[in-house]
Amino acid sequence: MALEEQVVDLLIEKGWHIAFAESCTGGLCCGTLVNVTNASKVLDMSFTTYANEAKIKLLGVSADTILKNGVVSEEVAYEMAQGVAKTASAEVGVGVTGVAGPGGGTAKKPVGMVCFGFSVNGETKTYTKLFGEIGRQQVRKSSVEFVFQTLIELLNNS
Repeated sequence: MALEEQVVDLLIEKGWHIAFAESCTGGLCCGTLVNVTNASKVLDMSFTTYANEAKIKLLGVSADTILKNGVVSEEVAYEMAQGVAKTASAEVGVGVTGVAGPGGGTAKKPVGMVCFGFSVNGETKTYTKLFGEIGRQQVRKSSVEFVFQTLIELLNNS
């Protein structure tokens, strides 16, 4: 069974809903979930918040958090996950922000660095993955795979 099918089944089993706040993945997490039959039972809305202003306006991410930590940070991913869960009235919120490349990387935040936030029933965890310079589409695809693998782990333990 595909990872996204497992996530939908776990959410249905718990009677929970999920919402995504995506930047570098550009809606790919939500699109992957929607490929699954019965996705409508667990998804009401999601956001592609590519611009900082969208993160602030739609998700409630603090401009100060972005200023202090940079938009590619666990702090911003944390606020994205919490914000999207609140906005969507969902038990599960996922925030993804990163540098897909090929440009835009720095020494501290290289191409292929992606930060993730997962808010599950009020508890939020963050992660950073360094996928490396594997190409823009592969960074996005690897990010989606990480999201669904992590969701399965978190949902099984909640």
